[in-house]
Amino acid sequence: MTFSIATLCDTYWGGSHNLQIADPVFKNFGGIQLFSGQITTLKTFEDSVIIGKILSEKVENRILVIDGGGSHRCALIDFNLARIATDNGWGGIVVYGCIRDSALIAKLPIGLLALHTHPLHCNKKEQGDRDLLISFAGINFKKDSFLYADMDGMIVSDSMLS
Repeated sequence: MTFSIATLCDTYWGGSHNLQIADPVFKNFGGIQLFSGQITTLKTFEDSVIIGKILSEKVENRILVIDGGGSHRCALIDFNLARIATDNGWGGIVVYGCIRDSALIAKLPIGLLALHTHPLHCNKKEQGDRDLLISFAGINFKKDSFLYADMDGMIVSDSMLS
């Protein structure tokens, strides 16, 4: 996989792909800096149980986008969840919230964007809504749209970009 967000923006901005560019609020914590795939969405607040269930599913070329409400009170993703994701074929995770175990996650072959780190693990209530339209960072994320990310940022398109 070779692409650059800058080149994709130059090529597709203003075209028929409904290209959206994320506000520059994310930090890259994964061992892979360049990643892309089709989106699976999840809206949950300070709860990681449903995240673990979704990441336990075997997939190909999928990115889990989590709307964690932007919470800075706990971490939604830790090393164990990131490892489960890599073991099951997930190409990346985007967290509108925090993660922990960042030094360990940086060694895993996964793209992971999040707002910040936080040492406290979150609740375990098993609450959340999957595959709904979610919005944050200036993007409307919907199931099966295509997400592309590198060190310059993140974009989402309704269709695959070549």
